[in-house]
Amino acid sequence: MTPPLASLARVTIRDFMTRYLGYAFAALFAGYFAALVGLVAFQRDFLFRPDALRADPAAAGLAEAQETTLKTRDGEMLVAWRLPADCGRPFILYLHGNGGALRDRVPRFKRFVEDRFGMLAVSYRGYGGSTGAPAQEGLFLDAEAAYAEALRLGYAPERIVILGESLGTGVATHLAAAHHAAGLVLDSPYSSIADVAAERYAWAPVQYLVRDPFRSDREIGKARAPVLMVHGENDSVIPIRLARRLFDLANAPKTFLSAPGRDHLALLDSNVYPRVRDWIEAHAAGAACEKPDSN
Repeated sequence: MTPPLASLARVTIRDFMTRYLGYAFAALFAGYFAALVGLVAFQRDFLFRPDALRADPAAAGLAEAQETTLKTRDGEMLVAWRLPADCGRPFILYLHGNGGALRDRVPRFKRFVEDRFGMLAVSYRGYGGSTGAPAQEGLFLDAEAAYAEALRLGYAPERIVILGESLGTGVATHLAAAHHAAGLVLDSPYSSIADVAAERYAWAPVQYLVRDPFRSDREIGKARAPVLMVHGENDSVIPIRLARRLFDLANAPKTFLSAPGRDHLALLDSNVYPRVRDWIEAHAAGAACEKPDSN
């Protein structure tokens, strides 16, 4: 007996919908998988955004600084800018963020000049004239080379303040976990890059995909230096709650300064920098006056 036309229509529609939904789910899965592959393949392009151009400090507006080069344990050559410290003044070991180059930090460095702080700011591998390509372990080696250079120049650990900015807070925390310093200053820190990525890519299992996790949450408890963290309350790059999460894990003495209304990078906020300067001076100034920078 031939089925009624209505029954045939229902079967055809149901068949079509089943097939259509199968295709749709297959397409969605393929798109999701492709997005994951892209996230894994290009994640370092997202994380590290170097300006590779080498810039002279004077041409960049910081005539007080001298350019020097450092060699890392794995053979990379790094460009660094150096400001000699006045007698007995703090010496800042500066570890920059993920984008640009040292010349983009000149306004910050000028504040150090005004306060007669010394400084060694290292240009990570792949950034601003330095050889190599950036990756977590490589940046850790770059920071080690900078710390060794500060000691070679004659600065005692009691005068060295490790200062990290944004991505560089993970580098700074790792360095402070392994070496003595007068203080650790973190501008716009995070608990881990995996946590930051999870905020931006909530649809992906980023904790299993991140190649450069910068686990500050696992390192901060090893740091014995006093800690100062500064963070903008409206930070759209690294939510302030990730900084507070890291702060909770830090050893005392520790201080947290939030900047109301401030987005990413809070150090130069008019209500923040004077307090940072005073904190640095309280922890690192007044040390015995060596005669560094002889070379």
